[in-house]
Amino acid sequence: MDKLNMQTTNMVDENIKRIGELFPNCLTERLNDEGRPEVAIDFDQLRQELSKDIVEGNEERYQFTWPDKRNAIRLANAPTTDTLRPCRSESVDFDNTQNLYIEGDNLQVLKLLRENYLGKVKMIYIDPPYNTGNDFVYNDNFDQNKQEYVHNSGQYDEEGNQLVANTESNGRYHTDWLNMMYPRLKVAKDLLSEDGVIFISIDDNEVENLRKICDEIFGETNRPATIIWEKADSPRMDAKSFSSRHDFVLVYAKTFRDEIFVKPTIEEIPEHYDKVDKEGKRYYLKPLRYMGSADTREARPNLYFPIQTPTGEKVYPIRADGSDGRWRWSKEKVASEYDRLEFLNGRNGWTVYTKIYADADTTIPIETIWYNKDVGSNRTAMATLKKLFKDEKPFTTPKPVELIKMMLKIIDSQDSIILDFFSGSATTADAIMQLNAENGGNRKFIMVQLPESTGEKSEAYKAGYKNICEIGKERIRRAGKKIKEETGADIDYGFRVLKLDSSNMEDVYYTPAEFSQQQLFANNIKEDRNEEDLLFQSMIDLGISLSAKIEKKQIAGKTVWSVEYNYLLACFDEDVNESTITEIAKQQPYYFIMRDSSLANDNVADNFEQIFNHYSKDTIRRIL
Repeated sequence: MDKLNMQTTNMVDENIKRIGELFPNCLTERLNDEGRPEVAIDFDQLRQELSKDIVEGNEERYQFTWPDKRNAIRLANAPTTDTLRPCRSESVDFDNTQNLYIEGDNLQVLKLLRENYLGKVKMIYIDPPYNTGNDFVYNDNFDQNKQEYVHNSGQYDEEGNQLVANTESNGRYHTDWLNMMYPRLKVAKDLLSEDGVIFISIDDNEVENLRKICDEIFGETNRPATIIWEKADSPRMDAKSFSSRHDFVLVYAKTFRDEIFVKPTIEEIPEHYDKVDKEGKRYYLKPLRYMGSADTREARPNLYFPIQTPTGEKVYPIRADGSDGRWRWSKEKVASEYDRLEFLNGRNGWTVYTKIYADADTTIPIETIWYNKDVGSNRTAMATLKKLFKDEKPFTTPKPVELIKMMLKIIDSQDSIILDFFSGSATTADAIMQLNAENGGNRKFIMVQLPESTGEKSEAYKAGYKNICEIGKERIRRAGKKIKEETGADIDYGFRVLKLDSSNMEDVYYTPAEFSQQQLFANNIKEDRNEEDLLFQSMIDLGISLSAKIEKKQIAGKTVWSVEYNYLLACFDEDVNESTITEIAKQQPYYFIMRDSSLANDNVADNFEQIFNHYSKDTIRRIL
């Protein structure tokens, strides 16, 4: 049997593989740092293949760079040996839910999710730190070696610091923020489906830099819009000069096509067609006078003529400056479709309009300004959270539920996976449950949040919430209960809690050369890890959904874990004999996993492959 890797894919190796598929003559071999042969790229040969387009040296070129950018790229590609450990006690309906709440450094979590959700996420929404000088950024220290980074990532150092204040006096003010965002967005792109979309909230401080790194990662042609969200209901009277009333939402598609987005229908935005005729048909008015670039009488003399109003007066197409203009319709069309005209008599005289009717299939383009009357504001978001928490204010910067629901509505998200890896107070999860209850959708959420301390002086801490994850999980519980009571909808209100931690395996598993022979054959699993911990790390390694159905059963006196109805069977018990192996093989799982020390004796080990070849030869067998 082969051993499980127990670490995520090395993306450098994957990139070498892709280049080799395009240019097999550019593959070569070399000795690595350990003196072992490995596949590598012959860059001199690759330069020859790409000589027409290569830009080298000091030649001027368009680019966006900053200190440590190369390290940010390396960090995105580097594998991780971390794992996710299940926490049933903090979950809701652990065995049946399809939703996930994951605690830990989102970069490491994203790398682990890449193994299981590559190309499967329809929508990502994130509300990252805006870099105002008062908030925090992740302390991804590029000076640490790989082993130090693995141990520190997602956890606290000796001084209790994981996030660092990024004040404007910091000489790396923009650099630190960019180094934090770049690798996370780079890994997130891999999770998006081909028709997937990412929405990113941001304000003026970093919108230009964020747009540039997203243009580089996702491609400028895959940015269909930048949305302006009216976040404030009124101006801030204490503002020094300008009172900011808006934030931005950058929109990027994995591969942009118009059909990715769902345009609102007339029923969803009735105010656009704001008039109703005697037959109950909705329409809006459009001026009949042409207002394009060639709006003069001289441009189209035949379209300058009088139109008679219902009172008998004659109206000519007159431009705003008083000169002669032209109509959009010909004299013959005006005569034949006179009933479609509407005349309004105002301060400056008569104006002629044409009625634009809506039919059953009428859709409206998605607009790039989202007003708070439609999608909520900071004030309404706080009011919603305060009401949910019985007048407590455990989180200071929530986003409105309606804002996230609007994003969900303009993509075909009915039966999709939605990811938020800066989940904060878990507004995205709340929005998904609300929308599922409203239209019968089956959207699944994955929330990711670092367990950042709330601070002893904060209202959240005083209310009993020691970190942001506790707030997010409690909001989902309360929101789910409220939605169920109000709607009675039969949807998924649960979530499975997983927590980022170092590998379940001792270091000997990864670096056996550094250990003695006696240590090498000792138990390679950490003492504080249980069987379900081992099961989830196995699921990550095999690319099985982390929300997969899990059952615990007894087979021939041993505990066996069944994932997705025997797609994976795993047994981590000691002294597993031939009877257990035989019964497991008879169930013909796709995968079977066990510990390398589990077999009862050498005879069982000798007969293991023969038993499986007899009852289930296609089962893929792996050991820890």
